Amino acid sequence: MTESRLTGPIKIVGTGLIGTSIGLALRSKGLEILLEDASPAVLSLAVDFGAGSKFQSGIEPQLVVVCTPPDVTAQVIASELRAHPRATVTDVASVKGTVLTALKKEGIQLSNYVGSHPMAGREQTGALAGRGDLFTGRPWVITPGEESSKQSAALVEDLANNLGASLVSMNPFEHDRAVALVSHAPQILSSLLAARLASADSSDVSLAGQGLRDTTRIAASDPKLWMQILSANSAEVSDVLKNVRDDLDEILEALQDTTKPGSLTSIGKLLESGNLGVAKIPGKHGSSATKYAKVTVMIDDKPGELARLLTEIGEIGINLEDLTLEHATGAQVGLPELFVLPKSEAELVKSLSQRGWKIVG
Repeated sequence: MTESRLTGPIKIVGTGLIGTSIGLALRSKGLEILLEDASPAVLSLAVDFGAGSKFQSGIEPQLVVVCTPPDVTAQVIASELRAHPRATVTDVASVKGTVLTALKKEGIQLSNYVGSHPMAGREQTGALAGRGDLFTGRPWVITPGEESSKQSAALVEDLANNLGASLVSMNPFEHDRAVALVSHAPQILSSLLAARLASADSSDVSLAGQGLRDTTRIAASDPKLWMQILSANSAEVSDVLKNVRDDLDEILEALQDTTKPGSLTSIGKLLESGNLGVAKIPGKHGSSATKYAKVTVMIDDKPGELARLLTEIGEIGINLEDLTLEHATGAQVGLPELFVLPKSEAELVKSLSQRGWKIVG
């Protein structure tokens, strides 16, 4: 493996979830991390949390990572490029084309700037939600512009590698089109569905299963942050949602009268298209999606039960491909859903049953 060019110091501007997580990860590798934030209280919290030390004027960083809210990202990048003309500057904003366009309008020399976007996050925000392993195995998109130097691009690649991320290189505007489809539009659709629950009867919501939890999980994200993201990528997101609207209109028409010729065909085609779309989502280790067998086990909702189950699966010698956990409504039990290769399903069911585990379904 090529020796990393990243030696530090590294300045991180913005000490929320992403900035703090970067600091924690890089400090664990012995790199000097300098933190800066517009809020003294937020900055002190990140320092206390161990993400780095406060940036002091006069220190020249090798790399500056801008982790500020999207609506001020371009402004902060421009300021850092002026303040540290020998440093490479990158950012982690989830929209790249808008940022690059704003910087070009400023007439700033951009050879030291390389946009990037880690495809990682959590529903929680702030420094205390930071994790040093947040980026491990996650895509980190590098979006160099026409003016970006090869040296600066290589340094940002080293940043991603040091964080354990998986590198992806894209044009900034291609990136924005892609994230509109796989990230930004899903946020809106999840929020729209979850919004229906706000005025629903509690007795109706009590019937919720894992399907509803899966499709509304990201609706718990920070509204203020997402308003900025969607505003910055509004044209691309709008194009995706227009296509969704067309599909929804077709389904609505079919549902108005399912006895009408062609109605069931329209519904069936949409469901089949959904199957095809899911199959394109990368599976384990980025490979093509594989259809796994699902084995659901009932366990007592008490400390150590899930760990005991997983330990015994390891003793049986079957590899888990994925795992989800659902809690039964009105009962003190959990329902781990174990996903294994189809050829291993029968052996897993038999072995767990022999060990006294209750298989559901």
